[in-house]
Formats: sequence, C-alpha cells, structure tokens
Amino acid sequence: MPFRNVLIADDEESMRHLLSVLLRDHGYAVRAVANGEEALKELSARDYDLVLSDVRMPRMDGIALLREVQRLHPELTVIVMSAYGTHDTAIEAMKAGAYDYVSKPFKPDEVLLVLKKAEERERLARENRRLRTELAAEYRFDNLVGTAEPMVEVLKQIRKVAPIKTTVLLSGESGTGKELVARALHELSPRAALPFVAVNCGAIPAELMESELFGHVKGAFTDASRNKKGLALEADGGTLFLDEIGELPIGLQVKLLRFLQEEEVRPVGDTRSERVDVRVVAATARELGAAVRAGQFREDLYYRLNVVGIRLPALRERAGDIPALARHFLARYARLRPGEPIEGISGEALAAMQAYRWPGNVRELEHAVERAAVLCEGPTIREEDLPEPVRGGSSAVGPSAVLPEGTLSIKRATRAVEEQLIRRALAQTNGNRTRAAELLELSYRALLYKIKEYGIDL
Repeated sequence: MPFRNVLIADDEESMRHLLSVLLRDHGYAVRAVANGEEALKELSARDYDLVLSDVRMPRMDGIALLREVQRLHPELTVIVMSAYGTHDTAIEAMKAGAYDYVSKPFKPDEVLLVLKKAEERERLARENRRLRTELAAEYRFDNLVGTAEPMVEVLKQIRKVAPIKTTVLLSGESGTGKELVARALHELSPRAALPFVAVNCGAIPAELMESELFGHVKGAFTDASRNKKGLALEADGGTLFLDEIGELPIGLQVKLLRFLQEEEVRPVGDTRSERVDVRVVAATARELGAAVRAGQFREDLYYRLNVVGIRLPALRERAGDIPALARHFLARYARLRPGEPIEGISGEALAAMQAYRWPGNVRELEHAVERAAVLCEGPTIREEDLPEPVRGGSSAVGPSAVLPEGTLSIKRATRAVEEQLIRRALAQTNGNRTRAAELLELSYRALLYKIKEYGIDL
C-alpha cells in the first residue's frame, strides 16, 4: 500500500503551499506545519506514513526533529530538504536516520520520485516482515504438534531457553523433529533475523569437515584454489545447528571445543583467527554419554554442548498426538491430488496409526500420510491406503522370519536381523539411502558400508 498521510514541516509558507498542492494532486493526504515543535505535536495527535522536513527552521530544526522522530516514532520514514544543502548536511541527515535528502530548488518530479522510492522500500520491508513471520510460524511449532505431556514439556523448554545465548543439545530418535526444534529456538530468539545454518556432521567426509566448518585459505591443500568462508562464519550473528554431532571425527572435536570456548574461527592454512558470534545448537540420535564412556566422544566437548539438554520423545511415547499430527500433515498434502478433495481420515485408519510403533517417528508418519493422500481414491483416507507395515499395526521384525534356521549363533543372528532391517528401511524409503540411514539411526557412511557388506541391490 502506498503512503497516504504525509506531514510537511517547512518555515516558508510558499514552500508549504507548493508541496501541499503537488502531493494532494497525486493522491496524498497532507498537513503542513512551520517548524519541528509543531511537527512533533502533529505526530502525537495523528498517524502519518511519512515526514517531509526542511533542515533550517526556527525553534527546532530538521535534524533535531529527525532525531526525535527516530526516538518516538521509529517506524516513520523521514525525508529532509534544504536550500543550504551541502555534502556534510546530507551525511548528517542520513546518519540521523533520514531515508533520503532533497536539495532545494527541486523539480516536482524529483520529490515525487523520492516518495515513490520510499514507498517501494517500505513495501519490500513489509513483505520481508510478512515472509519472516510466516517462516517463523512454520518453524516455531508447526511440526511440533501435540498436547501429550512429553511434548508439552519440550515446548516449555523451547520457550524458556530460546532467548538466551546458551548451547543446547537436542537428543532423541531419528525423525522426532530435532531440526524443527533447532529452528524454533532460532526463530524465537533475538537472532531470528540473522542466518540459521545447518550442518549434518554425518554427511560430510571427515577429511572435508574442518574446511566446511571453519573455511580455508587459498593453497591450504591441493584443491584449495581460492579462499573459502566456513559455515561457522556464515552463521555469524545467528545460529549454527550441528546435526548428528555424535558422528563428528574425534580429531575435529578438539577444534570444535576450542571454537565454542574462544568464539574464534581459524580457517585451514591461516595463521589468524576471526571473532564470530554464534549460538550453537547440536543434535544427536546417539547416546552420547555411552559414546563418552567408550572413548568415541570427548567428555569435555559433551559437557560444553550439553549446557541445556532437551530430549524429544519418540512418537510411540505420545501416541495420543498421532490423530492431530496426521490431520496436520493431511492439510499439507491433500492439495497434491487434483480433483476431489480429501476430507479426512477414517477411524479405522487412525486406529491403525495409533497401534503402530513408528520406528521412524514423526517423519515416518508424515511420509505415510503423504503416500496415503496421493493414493487414496475417495474423499477419506482408509486403512488400506496406509503403508503395509502401518496396516499390520506393528513395526517389529519377527525373529523367526529372518534368523537362519537352526542357528544359535548370536553373531549370525545379529547380522541376519541387521540385514533385514536395512532391507526394510530401504523398501520403506523407496531406496532413499539418506532417509533409510535416519530410520536405522546409522550414519550415511555406515549404511553405505553395510549395503556393500551384505550385497544389497538397490
């Protein structure tokens, strides 16, 4: 929407008249006053979109008025004008918060152009605020639907810790929504307008991880043909989300600990460090305490990350939330099917969903609803539209179905169950190895190794 209400402040009556006629002829509602004090009285009595002020005025000049407007009405756009304009005056006005500066004498089109530019800037700012609000709404508690006690406790913790720059460690099974919680912590914090940078520590090869996190300088290694800014520096002022932190190589854990303690980044091959202001949120599906005891994760880093720990409950621990979550996902995916709209989910289908244990948690439920929304033929999702494991009401792998006949070897039985679980996860994700690794709670590299080991064809 363009500016409608404009306040003119100028001690010359002829200039007030000229500008008032010009702007009214172009659809603006205008009031004009003779000095800064009168302008402040007007601003306290009525709402204005823009102030067009002379610099040289008696009683209160334009620069003093500008500073008061910035203090009392920071949302207002101010444009200053002066017949005594110099470069220094323009700089002073812009430093004080003016949007633009017009030198007298001016042509009418010059004033109108400056107003149009200010309107466009405000339109873009409003659009940016709208998009940011929508994004914040999406990530705050969109996929964190639920009223079950474990989830209510998580939401309370998010609200409490989000405004504070403290390190948070998110734990929970794969698919419980750890990245969504990390984004909620960011969007509810004072850092919301600055970057949120996510890093999957299990998806980046160990030899590249330090360069990805902290950057490198040209010539640091064979392929370093130019300087590279690391992800930690990309997140400066915002939030750095370290997903699958338990997969971080032990050698790099020392450097991450130093980064957390000193808040400095040193690119690979550089001798200088750079200060960085980052809030770190880490996440893991592993039991890091056990990894510490096994010597696979540094104890000092564990305690540095786990300043505030938030555990996300598995979906089976809050089965009462399944109907609400299913309907929430249906609202998102119902539009995928052209033609007849999907009105809801049958009671039998909801009962099957609640009976199933959901090893892939909320992520698996979302994919199941998406699949059902695409495949169902009527206005309602029925039990037969759900994936076969969900219709069966159990996620267990029956030992008798997978164990070698007559074996009592724990080693052979373990391998057989492992292979069957991998095959089932790959079938359930249509061969998507990244998603399968998440369901299996394995790193991506470990899954690739086991696929090769068992000779599984994709």
